[in-house]
Amino acid sequence: MSQSFLYEDKKNELYIGTPKSRKRCRLQCVPHLHRHLEMVYMINGDSVGYADTVRAEIHSGDIFLTFPNQIHFYESFAPETYYIFIFSPDMLPEFSEIFSLSSPQSPIIKNAGLQPEIKALLTALVENEKQGAEQKNAFSKNLQRGYLLSLLSLLIPQMELEQLSISDSGALRAIVSYCTSNFSENLSLSLLEEKLHLNKYYISHLFSKKLGLRFNDYINSLRVSEACRYLLNTDNSITEISETVGFNTQRTFNRAFIKAMGLTPGEYRKKNFLNVTKQQKGALT
Repeated sequence: MSQSFLYEDKKNELYIGTPKSRKRCRLQCVPHLHRHLEMVYMINGDSVGYADTVRAEIHSGDIFLTFPNQIHFYESFAPETYYIFIFSPDMLPEFSEIFSLSSPQSPIIKNAGLQPEIKALLTALVENEKQGAEQKNAFSKNLQRGYLLSLLSLLIPQMELEQLSISDSGALRAIVSYCTSNFSENLSLSLLEEKLHLNKYYISHLFSKKLGLRFNDYINSLRVSEACRYLLNTDNSITEISETVGFNTQRTFNRAFIKAMGLTPGEYRKKNFLNVTKQQKGALT
């Protein structure tokens, strides 16, 4: 792919697009990548999907699945009916080694959506997401994770995986994959040049020309995303979290967090703590 592509910094752990929730019915977008997995279940219609350099036709009943940091996009020829699931690999730590060290030879799993167990899990995920905020409780996230874990446990064995390398996945994906696995370290262009044997000016060029952002901004976005998880799931102090995710000073952390999230780490923790508390109270009534 010689054309430019977009890097998307996904904030939500899970997004589910259903026929009723989408404004457009065509499965079509520009080439992009993100650290989330993306899965399309085609109900009716036909489309073409691309993952890195692989072209795959998507027909009714098929599932199209891309791993984190794969460049992907779709071409539509007529309106289709489909579900799209975009979810963070952090929801499935059991598969972290597979996501970081391997890549599917093809993103398509023929007729997977017609298999009874898989169809039931897809339906359960959609139904769980349809619940209004007042109906969801503290266990909804655990249910979602359980459905996704079961779903990927059925889908991945049906894919042929190959070891990830620079030669077969492209330089950009190798760079992004290394960064997502090591963002808490003291990363720099010089370090990437040493580890990946790629010129640091070439790496900088890829970020600015292909992804439209600076290398440091990309690393900060990864660190902020990880910080959000620590803020919500641990009692660690903000200073501890700042150091854990790789920021040298709390001032730098605060500035990057506000730029990405629009509020301070403390405000983010307080706001989301109140939301979780309301959900837990709802679960007990």
